[in-house]
Amino acid sequence: METEVAKERATLKESGIIDARSLKKSHKRLADILQPGMTVLDVGCGTGAITSGIAEFVGPNGCVIGIDNNPELIEKARENYKDIPGLTFKVDDIYNLPFQNEFDIVTSARVLQWLASPQEALNQMVKATKINGKVLVLDYNHTKISWKPEAPETMQYFYDCFLKWRSDAGMDNEIADHLQDLFQESGLTDVKVSLQNEKTKRSDDDFQTHITIWAGVAAFKGSQMVKDGFITELQRAKAEDDFRKWIIQRAESQIMYLLAVEGTKERN
Repeated sequence: METEVAKERATLKESGIIDARSLKKSHKRLADILQPGMTVLDVGCGTGAITSGIAEFVGPNGCVIGIDNNPELIEKARENYKDIPGLTFKVDDIYNLPFQNEFDIVTSARVLQWLASPQEALNQMVKATKINGKVLVLDYNHTKISWKPEAPETMQYFYDCFLKWRSDAGMDNEIADHLQDLFQESGLTDVKVSLQNEKTKRSDDDFQTHITIWAGVAAFKGSQMVKDGFITELQRAKAEDDFRKWIIQRAESQIMYLLAVEGTKERN
């Protein structure tokens, strides 16, 4: 079961990054396979930015439930999307989902990366899926990030400490490339893998939104890392400051390696 350390380090204290996401841009494979009238469970829904897009797509004849273990995020989701029919948000635990054979699609986006026991969580997602339904997981391999030109050495050092901080809590920094094995272990069949890299370049209209993600990580997760003894406040602040200057003066592109893995449930 998830360690308390992982749970604490996964806690989201600033939701700007996830608020800016959308179904079509941030969960493309799910957008491709959704159909009107479907029942969908979005596990680790955060503030509901993607979940709301799912509900709008499946329409009033469908049913969409978003769950998260953070009551503050669920409260924000309920307030933001209270007028969308067929959409419900609940506080629930990914390791103990209160559903069985209920959904056409059960999905999570960028969630398993934060778990100490992703296989147990995936098994719960499979349990909630209907026979012949699909499980779809979208996640990163953080070791394959690419910045052009290379980010400042201070940020490179911070990033290495960030990965150590995560792995120390039992999180898998390469979870994207391990999902296929996890799916097979869960008994899912017809497993398919789609490359969904998050790419941004200076000429993009939303370049600033995407390129500043790691400055935000240095600010918010970095503070936790300082508290946990993985980096000093001086190192954290210098990494954030240097990275923000690099964005203004030199940054050309960023690529974050992201895979969507889907499988079919054929039996209980």
